[in-house]
Amino acid sequence: MRAGHGTGKGAPQMTLHPSAHTDTFARDHLPPADLWPRLAFDLPEVHYPQRLNCGAELLDATVRRHGADRPAFHAPGQPSWSYGELQATVDRIAHVLTEDLGVVPGNRILLRGPTTPQLAACWLAVMKAGGIAVTVLAQSRPAELATMCEIAQVRHALCDARSVDDLVKAEAPGLRITPFGGEGPDDLLHRAARKPSSYEAVATADDDVALIAFTSGTTGRPKGCMHFHRDVLAIADTFARHVLRPTPDDVFTGSPPLGFTFGLGGLVVFPLRAGASALLLEQAGPRQLLPAISAYGVSVLFTAPTAYRAMLAEPGRHDLSSLRRCVSAGENLPAATWHAWQEATGLRIINGIGATELLHIFISAADDAIRPGATGRAVPGWQARIIDADGAELPDGEPGLLAVRGPVGCRYLADERQTTYVRHGWNVTGDTYVRDPDGYFRYVARADDMIISAGYNIPGPEVEDALLHHPDVTEAAVVGRPDEARGSVVVAYVVLRQGARRDPEGLREFVKAELVPYKCPREIVFLDALPRTATGKLQRFRLREPAPPAADAPRTVQ
Repeated sequence: MRAGHGTGKGAPQMTLHPSAHTDTFARDHLPPADLWPRLAFDLPEVHYPQRLNCGAELLDATVRRHGADRPAFHAPGQPSWSYGELQATVDRIAHVLTEDLGVVPGNRILLRGPTTPQLAACWLAVMKAGGIAVTVLAQSRPAELATMCEIAQVRHALCDARSVDDLVKAEAPGLRITPFGGEGPDDLLHRAARKPSSYEAVATADDDVALIAFTSGTTGRPKGCMHFHRDVLAIADTFARHVLRPTPDDVFTGSPPLGFTFGLGGLVVFPLRAGASALLLEQAGPRQLLPAISAYGVSVLFTAPTAYRAMLAEPGRHDLSSLRRCVSAGENLPAATWHAWQEATGLRIINGIGATELLHIFISAADDAIRPGATGRAVPGWQARIIDADGAELPDGEPGLLAVRGPVGCRYLADERQTTYVRHGWNVTGDTYVRDPDGYFRYVARADDMIISAGYNIPGPEVEDALLHHPDVTEAAVVGRPDEARGSVVVAYVVLRQGARRDPEGLREFVKAELVPYKCPREIVFLDALPRTATGKLQRFRLREPAPPAADAPRTVQ
């Protein structure tokens, strides 16, 4: 199968390295070579050997560099795991996979459960055994699970014993479910306890598929994004190494689950690559994060803008002195939230944009390079530009589509939407951005979040940012609603702090003082909560529906 090892400078496509996979399903279903984005390997650290197993690199190589006694994972209610204990557990699970369950290299293995050291150990064991991890959210429903199993042709599942029921209800044909964390004699961890504590990792190719990450599927059939063993290391050797700059003494934690690539990178890949440790929380909302940071001395935090804003209500009640890095991604970080967090804590949030299709963050900035309101610059190892619908690069200051390329590229699993995401050799993310003359990229809107009203282009996130400057507003979402006279009108959905008075006219006047009048919402709807996915992403499409989530207060229309 031909595929792209291009340099990002128009180099010809090259051939994939010989695979170690016995089950060739994933490689057989890669997109055709001419539909791949051009890849860029501009940094020496992203040039990997042809034989590469990311599980062995993240675990075995880290043990060799830093020793087995360092802490690897922490979790409330259980002793911390050292790197040596993690390595032994992972290797024992790998033995169960290959000897008891009959897993062969290339098999897809679904992983499901809350964020725990046991789930992370299962992911590492799948890597070392040469399998392909399909990590899904613990909140996924039976129909969603059935669809993902069908798309990826999954026949094995390792599932937290508390999360088995919905997986059974999915009735995926031929799926063998092995629970872990239960009491039965066939429990994965009970079996693993009887296995040897060392396992020689399968010598996978650097471009063998290591994982299939599914998009949320909130707007249609989910897409499976295939990523190689080298891709897993590349996100650590670009964003983490050059922007985040972790140390072996760091303690990571965050809210995104491991079924979300933001969480997989921030809670497993990045800390292990650095020889650091991670606090894995089953419940990781703002109310759980603040005391956990204090109790465990967390120094690196990964969460979404909404959580940072929610935590602002009580940061003074918890000791956050251990924090040195706060990372935000998943949705746009409003400048108001950045400034409020910095004022309350003294910490500068590292903003970033990533994508499941590209595994993790590719535009960001840290420390003195941060500019509130801007996402940042292309991460070292990545290239970014602004293009029009035909792929032509636009001049600085002119909004257009964000296009990126680097050592990781979009490869959908047998999905015709590959031609939409990859255009002219670039990954086109679906975001509208503006590039400043000095290379900073500023978010405007998702391509479908630009509201055109009476001939004016109105970026929804800009109106949201203005609303969030109001001291009573905790969340805001702005969408366009069809209007016969204007084409669309701006509608704002707002969540207020507890006890605040719902004053739509006062809020409109506040926004008019922040923005030109034509950008002011013509309709304001108050909600108790905004609709979000299980990973915390705002579901604007639900707000655009003819009957959006019901409000318990009247609207104001002008």
